[in-house]
Formats: sequence, C-alpha cells, structure tokens
Amino acid sequence: MAFTAKDVAALREKTGCGMMDCKKALAASDGNMDAAIDYLREKGLAAATKKAGRVAAEGVAYAAVNEEGNVGVDIEVNAETDFVAKNAEFQNFVKICADTVIEQNPADLDALLQCKAKGMDQTVDALLKDKILTIGENIKIRRFKRMEGVVSAYIHANGKIGVLVKFDTTPDIAAKEEFKEYAKNIAMQVAAINPQYLNQQAVPAEVVEHEKAILKEQIVNDGKPAAIAEKIVNGRLGKFFKEVCLVDQTYVKDGNLSVQQYTDATAKELGGKIAIVDYVRFEKGEGIEKREDNFAEEIASMVK
Repeated sequence: MAFTAKDVAALREKTGCGMMDCKKALAASDGNMDAAIDYLREKGLAAATKKAGRVAAEGVAYAAVNEEGNVGVDIEVNAETDFVAKNAEFQNFVKICADTVIEQNPADLDALLQCKAKGMDQTVDALLKDKILTIGENIKIRRFKRMEGVVSAYIHANGKIGVLVKFDTTPDIAAKEEFKEYAKNIAMQVAAINPQYLNQQAVPAEVVEHEKAILKEQIVNDGKPAAIAEKIVNGRLGKFFKEVCLVDQTYVKDGNLSVQQYTDATAKELGGKIAIVDYVRFEKGEGIEKREDNFAEEIASMVK
C-alpha cells in the first residue's frame, strides 16, 4: 500500500514522532497507519515522544575544552530529576554531546541532533531517544555555545553552573601554568557573580538610558535640582557598570582589584598582553518553570 506526505504528517500528528521516523514506519508497514503506530511503539519511539512532553528542569550545565586547548563548549542538558542528573549514563551522554559539538561544530540544536554522535554510528537524536527509553525520563539538550581560541572551562557544584571564557593572548602565555590559573579564576568569577555583559561597550544603549532615567528620578526625589541631576547620574553610572560588567566587577579573590586590574597585573607578570573577549554562563534549569506536583493528590489519582 502506497503512502503520501499527508500520511506521514498524519502519523506525526498522532504520535509526535519525527518526520523521518514516521516515514520509515509507514514504509515498513506498507502504508498501514495502525501498523505504523505499532511499529513506532515497538521501536520505543512513541514512548520516548510521550515522555518528551514532561517538564525537564534538572540536569547539568557542562563545560569542557578539547585536548589541544583551542576549542571549548558550554552545554546544558536537562532531565526531570536530580537523581537522573547524577546517573553515570546520563552524564556520559552529556559528555558525548559536548564532544560532538567540539568536533563537528553544528550551527544549532537541530543540526546537533542530526550529527553522528562522537565515536558512534547513530545520530545524537537517535542516542537521545535511546537514553529517554533506557533512563525512563524526559531528557532535553537545551542549549550550547562553542568557542575557538584560547579558552577556559569551569563547572561549579557538580553541574549547577557551566562557564566558558575566551581570551586574547599569545600561545606562549596561554601555555603557562600561571595563565591557566588566572583563566580558571576568571571563569569562577563569572560563575559566582554572574555578570550580564563583558564590558561597558557591550551594554546596549537602551539599557544605559533606562538606568540613567531611574537614577535621575532617584536623585530628583532626593531633593536635588534637575539641572545638576545629569552630572550626578553620570557619576553613579560607574557603580551600575561595576555590578553588571565583568571587567569592571570587583575581583572576588581580592577586593582591592577589579577584574580588569587583575587581568592587567597578570599580563604584566607574564610579560605580554591578555584580554577577556567573550564568555558564556549556563545555569541548569534557569528560566524553566518547574512543575509543582502534589504527591498526595498523585497517589490518590492512581488508586481511584
């Protein structure tokens, strides 16, 4: 029995499975819709798709750099419970995803799913579905960022936060242990203080103007004349930048230095130049609305 594109779409609507999986199921079932659904169920794909509707707000944020030290990745992979996040099989899956991003440089999440998982014959998408079935929870690759150059990775609290920082410096300085210690300290700063921007130039103009408006209103409310409020605002903006910009923040390990001053001092000590040029910080479950279950109600519903 032949099948059409409409049949593939209809099967996808019924099962929630991917288009290619639906096409394979119809081909294997000679176009019979019911048989195709059974095929997907037998393969476990329909079950995996059903689990995919459940909220996954736990998991890990994982950051890593390749052996050569010139490519790094920060990635967040979510699961439903913290118990699964600590599972060795889940953690290995996260590492495979990170290694695949480093090796193949996918453009986005969809491209990553279609990549061959590093060291394996199956795609990341197929491996993901397999893990959903074997582990028994919904698992989602939420986001990732890849960087090339001089990079440093840091993982905080066993995967609560993953940080990747990129630097501009020379190979001889990057190879020094003192620089590696410095780079780790900067990544730890990002994890601890969570800067919103790299530097003042990275702060959008509308954000600065919004902050100015708030500060001006505060100053006027304090009884200062509007004519001099603008001058006072410009002075107070410095405090705002120290809070939101990485290079302007107070260095967490030495309150007498800013991050930029710590960077300049390290560069001078190592006899060259160092600049922080980019960073990314992922915190697991950030922005995901967690489902609040009532355990008693759930048990009651099961026994009715």
